[in-house]
Amino acid sequence: MTSSVLVVDSEQQRSTESERKVVDVAVGILISPEGEFLLTSRPEGKVYAGYWEFPGGKLEALETVEQALRRELQEEIGVTIGPALVWREQLVDYPHALVRLHFCKVLAWTGELHMREGQRFVWATLPVSCEPILPGTVPVLQWLEDEQAA
Repeated sequence: MTSSVLVVDSEQQRSTESERKVVDVAVGILISPEGEFLLTSRPEGKVYAGYWEFPGGKLEALETVEQALRRELQEEIGVTIGPALVWREQLVDYPHALVRLHFCKVLAWTGELHMREGQRFVWATLPVSCEPILPGTVPVLQWLEDEQAA
C-alpha cells in the first residue's frame, strides 16, 4: 500500500534537477511481545540528526527490502531479525532527497541492541513521548494507532 507523497519542509528549495532519483529505504518496525516498538535517534552528522525514527537504511543494488533491512539492522543496531512482513510504503519528499520508505513489521529477532552509530533508542507505545519525530515516521504512528482502534 502506497500513500500519497508526504512533502517535508516545503518552503525549502529542492534540487534543480528536473527529475530527482528516488532512494529506496527499508525500515523496521520492531514490535516486542508487550506491544512496544523500537525508535532510534538519527546519529550526529546525518540530516535531521537527533530526530526519532524507526531503524533501517538504503537498499543496495539487487537487494530485496527484507535483505536490506536484515543487513541494515545488523550493521546499525546489532540484531538479527526473523521474518520481515513488508507492510506499507510512503514516498517522502525531503529537501535533501526523495525517499520511498518500505515499512516492515518485525516480531522476532535475536541479539542485544547495540547502537553502533551513537544513536539513542527507546521502546515506545502510543502516544510517543520522545521528540522530535522524523516527518517520515509520523504516518506510521498514525497507521499503528488506526490498527489499535480497529
